[in-house]
Amino acid sequence: MRAADHRELVVVGASLAGLRAARCLREQGFTGALTIVGDEPHPPYDRPPLSKRVLSAPGRPVRPELPVPNGLRARWLLGRAAVRLDPVARAVTLADGTRLTYDGLVVATGSTARGRPPGEPPLPPGVVTLRGWDDALALRAALTEGSPLVVVGAGFLGGEIAAAARERGLDVTLVEAASQPLEGALGATAGAYVAALHREAGIVLRTGTTVEGFLTGADGRLAGVHLGDGTTVPAGTAVLAWGGVPSTGWLAGSGLAVDGGVHCDPWLRVLRTDGTAVPDVVAAGDVARVPQPLAGGARMALGHWTNAVEQGAAAAAALLAGQDPDRTPTPFRAVPSFWSDLHGARIRSVGLPGAADETRVVEHDLTGRRLEIAYHREGRLVGALTVGRTGRLASYRRALEEHLASGTVKAP
Repeated sequence: MRAADHRELVVVGASLAGLRAARCLREQGFTGALTIVGDEPHPPYDRPPLSKRVLSAPGRPVRPELPVPNGLRARWLLGRAAVRLDPVARAVTLADGTRLTYDGLVVATGSTARGRPPGEPPLPPGVVTLRGWDDALALRAALTEGSPLVVVGAGFLGGEIAAAARERGLDVTLVEAASQPLEGALGATAGAYVAALHREAGIVLRTGTTVEGFLTGADGRLAGVHLGDGTTVPAGTAVLAWGGVPSTGWLAGSGLAVDGGVHCDPWLRVLRTDGTAVPDVVAAGDVARVPQPLAGGARMALGHWTNAVEQGAAAAAALLAGQDPDRTPTPFRAVPSFWSDLHGARIRSVGLPGAADETRVVEHDLTGRRLEIAYHREGRLVGALTVGRTGRLASYRRALEEHLASGTVKAP
């Protein structure tokens, strides 16, 4: 008979990475107590549909819940954010004063939408962000009113929101500080391609300019957006799609390295400010800043769906390996990938295009909705992107996997 497992593991974060970690803890043999903490009152749900199907689909939207596996046997503490971590006492404190002690901890608190910088005037009604389910419902209601929409930030989130609003027939202006959408992530060629897709769909694209302020009407609500080029764009709603900020505020004073996300080693173990690993604490998902071999070992936080899934599983394995001498720890070396659908174009990517110093265009056909770009760093493949050529990514993925497998990482 197996001895009873008296360990208590806590997962802070009840979204994709946290749920995946919890599931894999059970699948990998953990039988002790498992607690999952979430700051939202909702059960785990999928976030990518929030900027796509939830905004554009007719009829009443349905929350895209993530399946919770049978046998998870978890205690759920939802609607209660973590506010403090004491890694010495091995305790997490929640907003309601609840104190959870742990034998192992998974940090999977994700990120929050980047809003207006602190110290600036408050945003007027009508200026919103999109991160969670409640945000999506509020934005969907605003889009049904039919007033002009301004989306600030032409990254994947901003582009998808603009596309969904245009599909609903709204007048949409998309504002981007760079010279092309997604230029930093995908390069100028792919950025220009995406810009053409937006313009063909009837979206007004304003690049090379920023938001300087907001115009309000007599009722105090948003009426327009002032841009850095001196113009004002009429708007009934403005969405700030400036990206996410890793949710690390609750870790202040814990001694953890949290600059731009929770710093991790290649095994997803959380690091202190002195670079040493915190015992029995791992991280996964948007909040985790992990060394990326394809970017020369630089630590990066990747806000992609597949990254959350893969890191959630890897973090669970690393946590259990650290507590069991019979388990062999494995460094996290998954090939990053992401996708987006814009105006009927299927954009797919593997690797880290943003880490490249050279782009090689293999195919470029805007009319036929075809694009293939290989990205290289110091002459070596680091990523690839396709539009309408998803099948071609398999060979790029294999090459990237071989690259990562050839790297040497010493066991902890």
